[in-house]
Parts: sequence; structure tokens; C-alpha cells
Amino acid sequence: MDVQKDLEKVIELTREQNKWRRVEAINLIASENVMSPLAESLYMSDFMSRYAEGKPYKRFYQGTKYVDEIEVLAMNLMNEITGSKFSDLRPTSGTLANAAVFRILAEPGDKALIAPVQAGAHVSHTKFGTLGALGIEHIEMPYDKENMNVDVDKAVKMIEEVKPKFVVLGGSLYLFPHPTKELAPHVHSVGAKLVYDAAHVYGLMVGKVWSNPLDEGADFLNVSTHKTFPGPQGGAIFSNDENEFKKVSRTIFPWFVSNHHLHRLPSTAITALEMKVHGQEYAAQIVRNSKALAESLASLGFNVIGEHLGYTKSHQVAVDVRKLGGGTFVAKTLESANIIVNKNLLPYDPPEAVNDPSGIRIGVQEMTRYGMKEGEMEEIATLMKQILMEKKDIQEIKRKVIELRSRFLEVKFALNYDLSKYNSKVIPMIM
Repeated sequence: MDVQKDLEKVIELTREQNKWRRVEAINLIASENVMSPLAESLYMSDFMSRYAEGKPYKRFYQGTKYVDEIEVLAMNLMNEITGSKFSDLRPTSGTLANAAVFRILAEPGDKALIAPVQAGAHVSHTKFGTLGALGIEHIEMPYDKENMNVDVDKAVKMIEEVKPKFVVLGGSLYLFPHPTKELAPHVHSVGAKLVYDAAHVYGLMVGKVWSNPLDEGADFLNVSTHKTFPGPQGGAIFSNDENEFKKVSRTIFPWFVSNHHLHRLPSTAITALEMKVHGQEYAAQIVRNSKALAESLASLGFNVIGEHLGYTKSHQVAVDVRKLGGGTFVAKTLESANIIVNKNLLPYDPPEAVNDPSGIRIGVQEMTRYGMKEGEMEEIATLMKQILMEKKDIQEIKRKVIELRSRFLEVKFALNYDLSKYNSKVIPMIM
């Protein structure tokens, strides 16, 4: 066995990944972000090697006294910035947060109403994902093409007729808020619960540029902690309904999670503090940047969807690229020049077009955290035009991308703390 060769390969691949995505690429994946240096430092801790099955102070293992404290502190901080009474950080993803809530609210064979796929419903909301795995029937609410959203009037009638166990709002390709306030009274009138999946927009919500579903009648708020909220990969559940929350919280372990990746907790707490201090400024700049990018792309001849609605109110921009070769071709071409986006179904695409959809989805939250503003969004739009419309040399554009990125390597909207005072023998991974 050539251990040395494989060792060097592992190290080299990791180094190349860090160099490419942290130094040389413009990252525009809508479901990604970057932690602050402080949050990343605390991510690398002894917590990553430990188990803490159960809830704080009610564990099935010993050796968890500091886990209990950091988990309670992180939950309290997250409740504070979310405006919630109860939280659970044990789901290791937004999808598992959905699964835990869905499983309690319905039994196999029961019905759930979800936002239409055209309005951005995540696969976990559907028969192809978590709902299907749980045996819950998914029924899509009607779609309003003009507003690119749930058709409220028709949805109200459907809620009254179907009487589902729960209704799901929130989404994945997600440009405009779903109608929580309008639907919540009707959901509750038939004895159902309203679940809002804010995985993508949680940071915008905390930053006060997106309405808080809990204030508008949602019973559960499920999130990811690594999209517009720039923390470690993970999920969380929030609620103000103590009885329903307790039912869900009792089932996360052992149904869906054993150990819940404890090294997430300090980094999540740090990110909550950063959002408490900088969240409103950060979220506002994200939305300014997404609008600026959409407007710049449109002015250069790209078919940006949602023009009549102002293109976007979130961190995302959606572009129809059928005339430029389709979503797969365009995403791969942009990647060859170090601009990273993803192909994506657009509202008028059939499900079978998933491998080569009409569109691309762009998210500006990571580049915003690196300090890019409206002017840089215009530069990115110009680079995209040079690649896709003017067919300029890819290597030439790649050099321009690397030069632009080289001006934005420091994470903004972050807290700083000098860790050098700590003994490296006690906290070796921090140092």
C-alpha cells in the first residue's frame, strides 16, 4: 500500500478545494455560505468527537456537562434572534427538521398541502422526498402565475375541502414570500398546523428584511443554519406552541438523529451573536445585491424572470437560459470560468426536465459576506455576458474572475476575538 501517495492526494485535494472556492471562485450557489474565521475556529474542537444523545441535562452518556451548557446557550441565542420561545438545534439539516415535524403532525396515509412546486417547494415537501418516505400524501396548492406564488383564494378553498393535517410554505427556488398571514387562519380553522420552511431565508428573516412566519401564524419554523444564515451546516426547529413543540422535540432522538454533531453548537452560537450585531446590515445588503444583479443581467439582455414583480425580494435571482444552451450547459460553462451557480427548474418546466432545465439559480449571500456590493454585481453580470453571449475566451474571463475575487477575501459582518491567549495544548484545534 502506498500510504504516502494517498496521504498526499488527500491533502492536495483539500488544498485545491480551499484555494478554488475561497480564493479564486465567485460562489453564487443559493444554498451555501461561509462562516466567519472565529466560528470556523470553534468548529474545530473536541466537541466533534463526542456523543450527547438526548436533551441537555437528560443525556444517555456521561461526559456532557459542557455540551449541555453550550447547547442551552446556543438555543437561547437562537430563540432571541428568531423571536421564538422554543428551539431545537439537534436536526443536522433542514430536511431532518422537516421530517421530525411532519412525522408528528401526520400519520401514513394522511394528507398535507404544500406550496406548488412552481412556487419553489423543496423536494423534502413532496412525495419524492420526506413526505413520500413518511407515507404522507402531498397535494399541491394552486399556482398563481402572475404573482409567481401560491394562489391564495384557490388555496383557501382547497384547505377547507381537503382538511389536511398540515400545510407547508417556504421553498427552494424562492424569490418572493409565501402568504403565511393570508392562509394561517384558514389552516387553523380546519384543525391543521402551518409549517414554514425558511431554510433559505432564515438569515433574511433574522435580519428583518423578510417577515417572520411565527408572527404571521406559523406553528413551526424549520430552518437551515448555513444559507442566508451564515453558520455551520445544520438545521433547527422553532415554535411558540409548547405542546406541539414538546411532541416534536421528544422524537428527534431516537427517530431521526442519534448524535447531533456537537461541534456545530459553538459555531452556531457565534453566528447568532454575529447576526445579532450585524444581521440587519448584512441582510439588507444581500437584498440590494440580488436586485442589482437581476437588474444588471436584464439590462445586458438576459431573460431574468419576475421582472413585473421587481425580479426578487430574496437572495436569489432566476434566469431563463434556454436561448443560451439550457441550464446544464450554462452552469457548466460558467463553472469553467470560476463562476459557480446551479441549474434549476423554472416555474414552467415539467419535472422531467430536471437534468437539463430552462434556468439557473443564483444566490448572492456568500459574496455579500465577503464584502461585495452593487458595483460588483454589475461586474459579475458583465462577466456572465462576456462568457455566454459574446463567447469570449474562457481563460481570459477566468483570469478576470480571479482578479475580481482577489479583492474580496475577508469575511465581513463578523465578530473578532483573539484566541492566541489560549494554551494550544488545551485547545490544539483552535490554534
